[in-house]
Amino acid sequence: MNVNRLDHIGIAVENLETSSILYRDVLGIEHGGVEDVPDQKVRVAFFPVGDSEIELLEPTTGDSPIAQFIAKRGAGIHHMAIRVDNLPAALDRAREAGIRLIDEQPRAGAGGARIAFVHPKSTGGVLLELCERG
Repeated sequence: MNVNRLDHIGIAVENLETSSILYRDVLGIEHGGVEDVPDQKVRVAFFPVGDSEIELLEPTTGDSPIAQFIAKRGAGIHHMAIRVDNLPAALDRAREAGIRLIDEQPRAGAGGARIAFVHPKSTGGVLLELCERG
């Protein structure tokens, strides 16, 4: 597994527009766009920071994982994503090491990425996203 860098930090928010004010207007980070990800029942706003991004995640339905996260823990950091060169190989290596995966196979993520999540019980409490970009 070749880990390249921190890809992004995912932050669960109740409202993209309200939450974007801090990053766009106060901190002056250029807004990188908004994308709906229907499979994950989420709307995402991107804020590039150097080689990484801040990813704001707004639930689009009350039963989405992000809505459930906010209901249980409140808005805030949801996950950390690291970029890998070869996601299937990274998943194989994690499985071989006994790491508990949420996603056994890569799936489509925001921004054209292929993603898979690692269970927080295997990462010291952090929801970890493995991310491969083309």
